[in-house]
Parts: sequence; C-alpha cells; structure tokens
Amino acid sequence: MDTFIQQIINGLVLGSMYALVALGYTMVYGVLNLINFAHGDVLMVGAMTGLTILKYLNEYAPDLPGSVKLAISIAGAIPVCMLVNVLIERVAYRRLRNAPRLAPLITAIGVSILLQTVAMMIWSRNPLAFPQLLSSEPIMIGGALISQTQILLLVLAALSMVGLVLLVEKTKMGRAMRATAENPRVAGLMGVDANRVIVTTFALGAALAAVAGVMWGANYASIQFAMGFVPGLKAFSAAVLGGIGNIYGAMIGGIVLGIIESLGAGYIGDLTGGFLGSHYQDIFAFVVLIIVLTVRPSGIMGERVADRA
Repeated sequence: MDTFIQQIINGLVLGSMYALVALGYTMVYGVLNLINFAHGDVLMVGAMTGLTILKYLNEYAPDLPGSVKLAISIAGAIPVCMLVNVLIERVAYRRLRNAPRLAPLITAIGVSILLQTVAMMIWSRNPLAFPQLLSSEPIMIGGALISQTQILLLVLAALSMVGLVLLVEKTKMGRAMRATAENPRVAGLMGVDANRVIVTTFALGAALAAVAGVMWGANYASIQFAMGFVPGLKAFSAAVLGGIGNIYGAMIGGIVLGIIESLGAGYIGDLTGGFLGSHYQDIFAFVVLIIVLTVRPSGIMGERVADRA
C-alpha cells in the first residue's frame, strides 16, 4: 500500500506538469486547429531561462530564500516563453493558416528542431544541474514521501489551472477565445479580433509551459537542450486522451496519464517477472495514445476530433 500511495503521489506530480503543457496544445488546437509540436521546446526554454536567472541570483543575491529565488526565476521565465511563442506564431504559423494541414505540421517540427539547436548553442549540449532551492527533507503522507518542491509544484499547477479556467470562463478575452474556437468566421463578424485572440492563446500556453519547465528542473535537478521533446509528446498524448480542444480534458488527461505512467513504472517489473524495468515507463504514454485513438478518438471529454482534422 505504501508503494501504491507513493506512485499515486509521483503520478500527480508528473501529471500536473503534463497537464500544464497539454493545456497549451489544446488551446492552440481549439482556436487555430493546429498542433504546435514546438510547444514542448517552449518548456525547455522556460527551464533554461529559469536556470540562467537562478545563476545570477546565486551570484548577486545569495542570501535570498530559495522559495523567493524560485518565484523570481518563474516570473522571469514566463515573459521569455511568451515572447518566444508569440514570435513562433507570427513568423512560422500566421501565413500558413489557410494552407493545407500538412504544411503547418512540418513547420512545427522544423521550429522544434530550430529551438533545440539555438538552445544547444546558448546553453551547451551537456546536461545542466538545476540547483536545489527548497529543503530536501521529505514529508511523510500515509507511508509515502513527498518533497517540498513537489508540494509547491502541485500548488502552482492547481493555481495556474484554476486561473486559466477563470480567465476563459469569466473574462471578455475568454469569451472571445471560446467564440473563435466555436466559429472563427462568425466571431469575426461579431467584432472579435482573431489575431489578438490567437496571439493571446499562444502567450497563455507559453506561460503555463514556463511554469512547468522551471518546476521540471527543480523537481528532477537536471535539464538539457532536448528535454522538451518527450514531455511534449506525452503532453500531446494527454491532450488527446482528455479530448483535444477541451481545457478540462487536457487537465484530466494530464493527471490520468501521469498516474498511469507512475503506476506502470512501479509495477511493470513485478508484472513482467523482471523482464521490463521502471526505465520503460515512457512506453505507457504512447500505448495509451494508441489505445485512445483506436477505441475512442474523441477522448474522455468527447471533443469531436474528426470534424477538425
């Protein structure tokens, strides 16, 4: 039971990060009908930017509490990621809105490779150590352990998701985003500025990815230029699992996928008689993606993907 509770906690932590990135995928798809495969690399940019800020803080303000340094690094990474994502939309995607769907897909893959290459040139190809900012003393919960960093990650993820829901449901921009997602032509006739809505959507997705990127580094203590590729694919799988285009589905899909992956990593050795180890945990996200696309392509929340393809 202790192992089960521990894997559930690990799954919630991992799933929260997947959910934050999946929200970026699903919002862009809902508004623009585009899969931004470069979004995982925005997470990497956030982590790298956060690490750079932390290095300056450790050098010029070493006496600041670790939680304050982490907050400053997240606050600094968010505008950088927003700027990167807005530039991606303006330079790479805007002129391809009416192009065949294969064109923006190939462009997205090219942008992903470009971001990784630029990051490698700026921050080097070697893995970089992310400093430990909070106490390493774990907290006991029902026989399982959770660190202060993981608790902070869960709190930030929950606040970010609640804030996004309130923005989408309660604000004028949120109504414009929902109207554009429902029918962009009619929304335009009603006075909605589609370009402004799309830029805002990319910026919001980047802000969530920045939070996930910095917390990913803080949780795993190591980052590198290609770190966003696999989490990006898994977050996309989470968005499909929850129902691509549905923000609630992205949240649920991320959490469910994280729990499935953690439980699989914890028990795959016993289930296979030691043939497979926990390092095979990456297969679960893609097995889930294949099953969902085969059995229920609309996902948990029932967004009709086929109509948008």
